[in-house]
Amino acid sequence: MNQENCSVLTEFFLLGITNNPEMKVTLFAIFLAVYIINFSANLGMIILIRMDYQLHTPMYFFLSHLSFCDLCYSTAVGPKMLVDLLAKNKSVSFYGCALQFLVFCIFADSECLLLAVMAFDRYKAISNPLLYTVNMSSRVCYLLLSGVYLVGITDALIHTTLAFRLCFCGSNEINHFFCDIPPVLLLSCSDTQVNELVLFIVFGFIELSTISGVLISYFYIILSVLEMHSAEGKFKAFSTCISHLSVVAIFQGTMLFMYFRPSSCYSLEQDKMTSLFYSLVVPMLNPLIYSLRNKDVKEALKKLKYNFILRK
Repeated sequence: MNQENCSVLTEFFLLGITNNPEMKVTLFAIFLAVYIINFSANLGMIILIRMDYQLHTPMYFFLSHLSFCDLCYSTAVGPKMLVDLLAKNKSVSFYGCALQFLVFCIFADSECLLLAVMAFDRYKAISNPLLYTVNMSSRVCYLLLSGVYLVGITDALIHTTLAFRLCFCGSNEINHFFCDIPPVLLLSCSDTQVNELVLFIVFGFIELSTISGVLISYFYIILSVLEMHSAEGKFKAFSTCISHLSVVAIFQGTMLFMYFRPSSCYSLEQDKMTSLFYSLVVPMLNPLIYSLRNKDVKEALKKLKYNFILRK
């Protein structure tokens, strides 16, 4: 379409989760509580790992960045969604919309890849514990982390640039609670085939890389555990993986349901609820899963509580 036929959009309007006035206050209270727990738990996990010297290991280094990603992408979505539930004006500027998606995409993609890196870390720790600190040195950890964020930033820039340079000449109402790419593309009067193809290829690559990395790592973890003679050693090895597997199952299960279900099962309202789950609820669950099932984190919390009481 010719550029001169495009109207210049300065803002979008987010239609939000629901138009039911009675539901808005209830949903606001529920998701405010979810976001507060989410924010406090993830920030608390980051601070706890930084403060406790015994948690200065590769496993907790990556866990602190998992919490950082959770904190960032949920904050990109949560506060605006909560304000819009009660506000009359649900507008967001054109560049504000692009920035919201950019931040969300960077850290959501980074979390996907980080889960695969954490599985690789568990494999190194279990398969050869004596050389673990050598194999997973600070240099290796920072190189892996740099790769994770580099892919996340690159992917987000590609999608954001392709989407927000399109021609918008119709409605500016986004039928969603945040500026996700699929509902934004629906508003464009340009040909979006390239956007959809790139979205499918890049997202498919990230998902395939993550799931393959996790499966391969756990295949070798199982082989290593089966070679152990001690039942206690086997139990300890598996117990260190349970929290990570739980997080992977919840996050990837939600993503696969969101993007790879049959089109005949597609529902806009279901799509919003699924987006709410992976953008706010999953980031809240991650630190709770790790803190409730992890002995080291429990001990660090007890130590922090004890030191706090002594200072008082």
